[in-house]
Amino acid sequence: MAACAGPRDPRLLTLLLLLFLLLSGCGANLPPEPPPPPSSEPPSEPQPLPESAPQKPTVLLAIIARNAAHTLPHFLGCIERLHYPKSRIALWVATDHNVDNTTAILREWLKNVQNLYHDVEWRPVEDPRSYPEEMGPKHWPSSRFTHVMKLRQAALCAAREKWSDYILFIDADNLLTNPQTLNLMIAENKTLVAPMLESRSLYSNFWCGITPQGYYKRTLDYPLIREWKRTGCFAVPMIHSTFLIDLRKEACTKLMFYPPHQDYTWSFDDIMVFAFSSRQAGIQMFICNREHYGFLPMPLKSQQTLQEETENFVHTLIEAMIDRPPIEPSQYVSVPPKHPDKMGFDEIFMINLKRRKDRRDRMLRTLYEQEIAVKIVEAVDGKALNTSQIKALSIDMLPGYRDPYSSRPLTRGEIGCFLSHYYIWKEVVNRELRKTLVIEDDVRFEHQFKRKLMKLMGDIQQAQLDWELIYIGRKRMRVREPEKAVPNVMNLVEADYSYWTLGYAISFQGAQKLIGAEPFSKMLPVDEFLPVMYNKHPVAKYMEYYESRDLKAFSAEPLLVYPTHYTGQPGYLSDTETSTIWDNETVSTDWDRAHSWKSRQHGKIHSDAQNKDALPSQSPLNAPSSRDEL
Repeated sequence: MAACAGPRDPRLLTLLLLLFLLLSGCGANLPPEPPPPPSSEPPSEPQPLPESAPQKPTVLLAIIARNAAHTLPHFLGCIERLHYPKSRIALWVATDHNVDNTTAILREWLKNVQNLYHDVEWRPVEDPRSYPEEMGPKHWPSSRFTHVMKLRQAALCAAREKWSDYILFIDADNLLTNPQTLNLMIAENKTLVAPMLESRSLYSNFWCGITPQGYYKRTLDYPLIREWKRTGCFAVPMIHSTFLIDLRKEACTKLMFYPPHQDYTWSFDDIMVFAFSSRQAGIQMFICNREHYGFLPMPLKSQQTLQEETENFVHTLIEAMIDRPPIEPSQYVSVPPKHPDKMGFDEIFMINLKRRKDRRDRMLRTLYEQEIAVKIVEAVDGKALNTSQIKALSIDMLPGYRDPYSSRPLTRGEIGCFLSHYYIWKEVVNRELRKTLVIEDDVRFEHQFKRKLMKLMGDIQQAQLDWELIYIGRKRMRVREPEKAVPNVMNLVEADYSYWTLGYAISFQGAQKLIGAEPFSKMLPVDEFLPVMYNKHPVAKYMEYYESRDLKAFSAEPLLVYPTHYTGQPGYLSDTETSTIWDNETVSTDWDRAHSWKSRQHGKIHSDAQNKDALPSQSPLNAPSSRDEL
């Protein structure tokens, strides 16, 4: 026992005492813990806020309009739809010498949009309504050139006074359909740059060549750029109509529209004066075609009228609709309604497949813009035809028929097309319509289509021509010899072998003959049937099945409607070709006409085959001006 007793460990007693105190709740009386050693790192600072994006450059948009009532609603609509902050755009608008309501339209628009834009400068002049020495509203005397140059100079000075970064000049009939155009031109970082605009010809808003006298010069580069065979941003000697100037560039201080440079000796023309000024300032002009930016109409001759200019602009609108959405007018101006009519015909039928709503919508809008009233005929859909329906109609293919392109037999799509036209002929007879126009839904219209067709039909009536069918759109197959001109009727020829039924006028007697031929039991495509009926089909065996072949057939020359797309082009689609064999729905038909033997044989119409006798002589007044690219 004595061995187990000894001196107690004081550290053990201390630990026991501490444990007792903790368990008894007296820990609050313990001495405080020593503070932690100071940290060597500095206290964290709050993170700085990110920088905001810079504001867009400021732009002054200069609009100079004269007699532009027919263009302004669509032009202003394009301006409104530019994807650019309106708060960074100032408007400078001038108008004078008007004989229409241009001033009223611009005033209405500016009143409604003035709070959207940074600033508005409005410079209307009511009188005079014309220049003393001008011969018409499209004539450009020297006083008009001077006035326009002074206005452009005033706009340039206003932009400089407002410290604008850019100034965008745009003619009142130019349509910037690409809403990114302004952003894209600024991104090019050029002092003087223009977006390439499209027209119905090679004409555009630039030149690639210039003569020592300052006039237009043809070059090999021009069509390559204009037709997008070369794309980019190209140095050129002339841009006009729509262009952007970077006022931040030092060389711009020397740029001016008026007065002309002291060394200027060229013709007194506003675009030529400005091109010379830019060169003297050491500024290169550029044209960009990286994208599709918009449209402009063909320029008119000095003797032409405002009505012709309106028709010219309407054609620009309908051409733009072929591959793109319609150009809508401004939401801030009143647009007067149009008044469609039938152009003197008893009825105008437009054939459309119900499933082709895109074509129907485009055609209806195109016809409305031209003020043409039509009746829509729902086409017979060959793809929906079955064997029982074909047998019920007693349809049989003409013995031995083969398509000249692919050597295939008749297709159900072609049957549907034939039936669509046949039912129209039946309605013509049932309603006793004396004069009818038929158009398909995949056509594009010639410039001044309505005026030209009405004149042609008026001339035919005055000449008391006995007619039964008149093509206004077709594919002429005889391309080596001219067709016979019709005496006393300009722009009309006797039709030779032709393809397509894009558009034609038909008389009551003509419809009777086509129905009376009883074509169902010996059917071939409708565009092969018609030449048989006027005795001009090259395959004699086909004509043997039709005893009466005396249809009086003619054709407009030049044609008034064309296909929207040709075989092989983007957007081409044929509902007759993409089908099945007429008596075997398991065999599809989708041949490539571009590589068929007849396509290779069918070249362009030879110059010797052009119907010169049917065409009016060219007046010297119609010669292209120095500003035109044809």
